[in-house]
Amino acid sequence: MANTRTRSTNVTVGNQDVALLKSVTTGRGPISDLAVDGDTVVTTNFGDDSVAVLGADTLALRGGIVAGQPTAVAVVGDRAFAAVSSASYDAVVVIDTTSGDVLKEYALSFNVTAIATSVDGKRVYAGRAGEEGVDVAVIDVHAERVGTIFVTKDADATIDALCLDATGRRLYVGVSDSRSSRLLTVDVETARVRRALEIGAPIRGLALGMDSTAYVLTSDIAHGGVLYVVDLVANHITADVSVAATPTQMVLSQDGARAYVVDYDHVAVVDVEHRTVVGEVSVGARPSAIALSDERLFVADYDGGVTTYTVAATAPMLYAPFVDALPAPRELEPAV
Repeated sequence: MANTRTRSTNVTVGNQDVALLKSVTTGRGPISDLAVDGDTVVTTNFGDDSVAVLGADTLALRGGIVAGQPTAVAVVGDRAFAAVSSASYDAVVVIDTTSGDVLKEYALSFNVTAIATSVDGKRVYAGRAGEEGVDVAVIDVHAERVGTIFVTKDADATIDALCLDATGRRLYVGVSDSRSSRLLTVDVETARVRRALEIGAPIRGLALGMDSTAYVLTSDIAHGGVLYVVDLVANHITADVSVAATPTQMVLSQDGARAYVVDYDHVAVVDVEHRTVVGEVSVGARPSAIALSDERLFVADYDGGVTTYTVAATAPMLYAPFVDALPAPRELEPAV
């Protein structure tokens, strides 16, 4: 992996709430995913068969790890969890983001398409597709063992996105197949699917708000990119908005007021409350992945670049102890 280098791009920002900070090239593209936590950014460089660890403030390269062909990644504290594949096996690797060492590999039977972690990093959830359907591998990092949550037996299904709620009790799974897509609610303790909500077009992204609301991004030829607002308590769609032409990923601001959607050649800035696109961000290359930490937005692209922006908060944030004290959503009824 080559050192990062500052690059000159035609970065433009069509929204006053977003301001360019820095843009660098990490190596050969494309970057398939990136994640950020605190002062650490981790990218999976699909074209370079490597994982790169960057400093969030400077985007300086801290280290590169060759770990097979990486796809999805999550980072918590000083640990990164990357899904990798090779000719012989698929696995989730645990990486020390300080030293760059691979601490552990969990070999898995099937290809991992999405990954999520608990807030403390003690559990990793890996959505995977096999010959007879899809499931979620549950990795207990402390006990170093792997369990399984069976999701569906549809042979052509894929898991497009995973989100774990703040309580760690419910896992939300976006599943698409050749006929439709749906949002599943999984009880983590019982490892059972409790609810299913039909969405329609293939799912491209999933995010959770603070008020029992989910945001589901879809895309197909007929309707382009659509962002659905879902009431998780009532288990129904409350609103939808056209946001892009061919979106591939999204991230939600901490206050839930903005969604940032990766489209073919830009990032769309969506005002969630007013259901409208309020700006566009161009990074000088085709964007491929996106992440958000505090008030900084990180965008990776197909040329191996990473660009960071400041993002103005649109509403005061709740103080963390009060957020933790909010009641959990009431218990869900089993899906019919």
